[in-house]
Amino acid sequence: MAYKHGVYNTEQATSLTVPIQGIAGLQVIFGTAPIHLAKDPAAAVNTPKLVYSYKEAVEAVGYSDDFENFTLCQSISACFQVFNVAPIILVNVLDPNKAAHVTQNQAESCDVVDGVVLYDKKYVLLNTLAVKNGSSGNYEAAHEDDGSVAITLLSTAAKEASSLTVSSTSLKPSGVTAADIVGGVDASTGKETGLELIRQIYPTLGMVPGLILAPGWSHTPTVAAAPPAKTQTINGGPYCSCLLDISADSDGAVVYTSVKGAKEALGASSPHAAALWPMVAVGEKKYYFSAMFAALTAYTDANNADVPYESPSNKDLRITATVLKDGTTVALDQQQANDVLNANGVITAINANGFKSWGNNTAAYPSTTDPKDRWWAVRRFFDWDGNNFIQTYFQKVDKPGNKRLIQSIVDSQNIIGNGYVARDYCAGYRVEFRSDENPVTNLLAGHLTVHTYLAPYIPAEYIENIREYDVDALESAIGGE
Repeated sequence: MAYKHGVYNTEQATSLTVPIQGIAGLQVIFGTAPIHLAKDPAAAVNTPKLVYSYKEAVEAVGYSDDFENFTLCQSISACFQVFNVAPIILVNVLDPNKAAHVTQNQAESCDVVDGVVLYDKKYVLLNTLAVKNGSSGNYEAAHEDDGSVAITLLSTAAKEASSLTVSSTSLKPSGVTAADIVGGVDASTGKETGLELIRQIYPTLGMVPGLILAPGWSHTPTVAAAPPAKTQTINGGPYCSCLLDISADSDGAVVYTSVKGAKEALGASSPHAAALWPMVAVGEKKYYFSAMFAALTAYTDANNADVPYESPSNKDLRITATVLKDGTTVALDQQQANDVLNANGVITAINANGFKSWGNNTAAYPSTTDPKDRWWAVRRFFDWDGNNFIQTYFQKVDKPGNKRLIQSIVDSQNIIGNGYVARDYCAGYRVEFRSDENPVTNLLAGHLTVHTYLAPYIPAEYIENIREYDVDALESAIGGE
């Protein structure tokens, strides 16, 4: 170390801005991650990882711009590099203990240059490296930016060798299938994997999922069928929403006129789902739309006091293009987006002085016109309010079912609802205990029912200006005596 005497300055790289936080749109994201770059790869498999920053995400599951192989990184980028919103929950299913998910790299001779071996295998799990004539104590290994591994030799004997033999195990993202994303429950151990892990979010983290997504996977019918079912069965009560991508290639739709058929083929019809087409890009990076739309939705909620009453439609997407999977630009105008996509329950993006998310309908539209199931913002407000009710009054369960208990629930919830109305979150909100909904048979069974009437505002999707020539004004201005 240099001898210092005097006054010195040091500089460090600029930190990312602290993300804006909100949990109404809490994203639970399923996919594959470069866990060979994670702080603890073994702990990053089929385990929900709650992260509040880009740094935490990288430590938890790793990060790579290779979005095709490592699909979770799309959401990490969208949330922390584009919208800067947190927290998110990441679930990686790429499992080095599964033979189909790894490649065994046989021993090969590698040159030693200045005491360093450059090992060109990608996605290497460093704890599997085996260097002939070396052991864990006489070399250090680290991943390079190009994906290779630099093995720095520490012993004199190893440094003097012209070459050494190296073997390893690499991750094989292409070995992951839709079945791995859907997951299941092991009959003998009870271990849950894939989307089955959604059940663990509230018991282990104390947080209620807001959005379920699997960018890079939800465009396949096998995966697309699972999230809508999960939105209504989480822990036996809370509801949430999910995002489904319509494939922007020959397996789905490469022209906007084919999107309706592709949506139907995908089976996207749940009021708890949003169907999205096409893909989006930021510079050279291509994202499945669900990753960017989820980040935008969470960002919109967080900027509205963490209350999901406003639609993310017509909000800045912070993208540079809408594209097909092969990178071909898609240039939709407003009429195409309206008449073909929005009219068939598909959310898209248009360039109107900058790219905007465009569409308010859930995937259930046009099959349903019930406002609570048609409108994305209304559906999410219903779910959010219902989940809050469950969490607020769970403490009342098993208490004596007397008038005081009933009145406390009704009064408390009406106060909460009045606050929503006063803040313009909704047009109306009231809770009643009705005798016709509480017959004595229900009371004897310990079943109490309250009835909530709520009216979240409908998005002002269509604003019309009726214009008429004012003849009287012309006559007044230039008419004669």
